[in-house]
Amino acid sequence: MGKLTVHALRAVLAALLAGSVFVQAVMVPLLASDLEGLRPEFAYLRPPLLAIVFLGVVAAQVVLVCVWRLVTMVRRGTVFSHAAFRYVDIVIGAFTAAALLVFALGVVLAPGDPVPPGVVLLIGGIGLAVLGVALVVLVLRMLLAQAVARDVEATRMQAELEEVI
Repeated sequence: MGKLTVHALRAVLAALLAGSVFVQAVMVPLLASDLEGLRPEFAYLRPPLLAIVFLGVVAAQVVLVCVWRLVTMVRRGTVFSHAAFRYVDIVIGAFTAAALLVFALGVVLAPGDPVPPGVVLLIGGIGLAVLGVALVVLVLRMLLAQAVARDVEATRMQAELEEVI
């Protein structure tokens, strides 16, 4: 990965992280004040909606930080090591948690008439898509495991070759 690519990706990650902090610090409190105006029969939605939004942003921040660490490992040439698995596993967990949060949002909105049933179905589809991203990252983790195993094997064979020579 070239220096320009790393710097561009880090700039995007930093902007996204700053944006997520802005959402937590400014937008979630604004959402909380907007939700105070809910009709009394929907007031029960306020706490779970705020919790789901806040935790969803936290899950996104975890992914951003882990991707930053993985990019650093790529730049140093150490990404094909067992240390990278920790960050990839955390990313998988964060996407899985985000999918569960989206499903929870659908469950919270499903009873009663706060939103039409079609919206709840769309939210379920979005949750399924987020879970699909977690599965894609899991497949990429398996590819990383194969690459690490081959790298270890190549290093062992190189050491044996050096002994022979």
